[in-house]
Amino acid sequence: MNRSTYRKIARKHGVSVKEVKQDMQEAINSAYINPNAEAQKIPRKGDVPTPDEFISYTIAKLKDEN
Repeated sequence: MNRSTYRKIARKHGVSVKEVKQDMQEAINSAYINPNAEAQKIPRKGDVPTPDEFISYTIAKLKDEN
């Protein structure tokens, strides 16, 4: 996801880009506490995907389905 998309989300919700990324990371972390098979398929550099890794995977998955 590019930075302008994060800015649009932040502006829409009246928060900072940093808060958007933090909230997204918390949601991703939560999914990994209670993992399911699909969540484990996301390519990542660390133990848990970053928001950018998650979004890239999701976009690719949606393109594959269409």
